[in-house]
Amino acid sequence: MKPRTRLKIGIVGCGAIGSSLAKEIVNSLREDACLVALYDIKTDKAQALSKKLTTSEKLRAGSLKDLIKRSELVIEASSAKASWEIASQSLSAGRKIMVMSVGGMVGHLDELYALSRKNNAMVYFPSGAISGVDALKAANIAGIKKVVLTTRKNPKAFNGVEYVEKHFNLAGLKKDKLLFNGSACEAVKCFPQNINVAAVLGLAGIGMRKTLVRIIASPSVNKNIHEIEIESKAAKIFTRTENILHPQNPKTSFLAVLSAIATLKQILQPVKIGT
Repeated sequence: MKPRTRLKIGIVGCGAIGSSLAKEIVNSLREDACLVALYDIKTDKAQALSKKLTTSEKLRAGSLKDLIKRSELVIEASSAKASWEIASQSLSAGRKIMVMSVGGMVGHLDELYALSRKNNAMVYFPSGAISGVDALKAANIAGIKKVVLTTRKNPKAFNGVEYVEKHFNLAGLKKDKLLFNGSACEAVKCFPQNINVAAVLGLAGIGMRKTLVRIIASPSVNKNIHEIEIESKAAKIFTRTENILHPQNPKTSFLAVLSAIATLKQILQPVKIGT
């Protein structure tokens, strides 16, 4: 019997999402995958995570280039500002890449497709913290009239968001406040760390400019809630996902991490389920 070849994976970004994925690869996916490198611009984060997983620093890569060289699949778990540079370098080297900060790909889609085709390298975008992406993709074949995403988060989730701090004062907010109403294209620019799901919807459906997004600060909720309304020739679809916050990062939904793990399992397993 031919010995099983494990996929060599490197993770860029050692925050809440990157750390969760690293632990899952080491603990649950080790028969099919091998974590070979960690990189973070804050070197102490990569160093600490490497020691936690291996009791040494051998996983810590000295640079992004070093991580890409060691890996067959690169997982980007850093930020929207950095995700395109990570993706372009990975694809140029012929590496597969899973992108968590999907908003950072907006404005680079033509380059992304060209690079992946030229170097025969795959790009994976997990569904993230929403449901219904499979139905959206199928309905889009028949033709879609509209896609509307309404997101509600506790005001604390917007702490440090430049757009919000410039235009709103959410301190002591008592009732719902509409922060944004516009296209997914504009939403990911204004909320780069909060609304990656808008980018996923735009890419999977009728495009970033036609996909509509409403973002609401709601003091009465303690979950990240995403409602999606889709009208197409094939079906009318409505989904509502009430996300538990990630215990290490309230700006991130726990489901977003689990979605990445599910995507990774799809990559590793021979049988693919779902659209």
